[in-house]
Amino acid sequence: MRQIRAGFFNKNKKEITGWLFAFPWLAGLITFYIYPLISSIFYSFTAFKGITPEKFNGIQNYIDLVHDGVFWISLKNTFVYTVLVVPASLIFGILLAIILNVKSEGQGVYRVITFIPTLVPVVAVSIIWQWLLNSQFGLVNYILYKIGLPGPPWFGSELWAKPSVALISLWTIGTTVLIYLAGLQDIPKDYYEAATIDGSSAFGKVIHITLPLLTPVIFFNIIMGIIAAVQQFTLPFIITNGQGIPANSMMFYSMLLYKNAFQYFKMGAANAMAWIMFVIIMILTLIVQYTSKKWVHYMGE
Repeated sequence: MRQIRAGFFNKNKKEITGWLFAFPWLAGLITFYIYPLISSIFYSFTAFKGITPEKFNGIQNYIDLVHDGVFWISLKNTFVYTVLVVPASLIFGILLAIILNVKSEGQGVYRVITFIPTLVPVVAVSIIWQWLLNSQFGLVNYILYKIGLPGPPWFGSELWAKPSVALISLWTIGTTVLIYLAGLQDIPKDYYEAATIDGSSAFGKVIHITLPLLTPVIFFNIIMGIIAAVQQFTLPFIITNGQGIPANSMMFYSMLLYKNAFQYFKMGAANAMAWIMFVIIMILTLIVQYTSKKWVHYMGE
């Protein structure tokens, strides 16, 4: 009987010790994730301004957003930016990864050069490119002028504003390229050797071997690219000083959410926007997930 009690005590002691070690992480999870998540749902149904007591108003925040013209403009801007940057990062990321995967003397240097821009803080990147793409004295337009090409207005035009932000985003695709490089390293060389024996060209190897076997990595990067694009905030915010000019053409969804929360003190509306963003990202993710069954190929299947 004593042995049973001793064993039971030792077992409980181990469990208690385990819970004590896990407590800091659990406390952080509850304090910084679960509680904000639940409170965000609650505040989205209130007229909460951050400093005054919240007042329940049902779905009024969502109704107000539907009738807000700037809300729809921000959705449109974010959608256009996502359509521009996700396919572009996909194409250029794969091309750079394939090029950097070719054995050469300076292979390591080229990889480092490609990855370095991702180490620069986004705020610094925004300021640098704000100067480079300045329509009056920017270096890019100066080079275009020297070769006889007209320099676009970049951030000063509704037409060029979002492509300009997408262009800057492509400058920092080093992490994406790194993931593609890891995927390329995972493809067995035997496939390429067999294709060479069959007389396949380099282009044929890319089309029939590289891309099909790289589709799981492409699938992952598309999902992550969509999530990052929908949440784009820092670049347009720094470039336009939070104004979204010209004519709200750079008023991205996250910028409007920020302005509602910390400039207009409409915390209820900001929380409602956050949950609308969550639903949009979830829908887009499920669409990509559903379509992936037709184009994602895993080795061994």
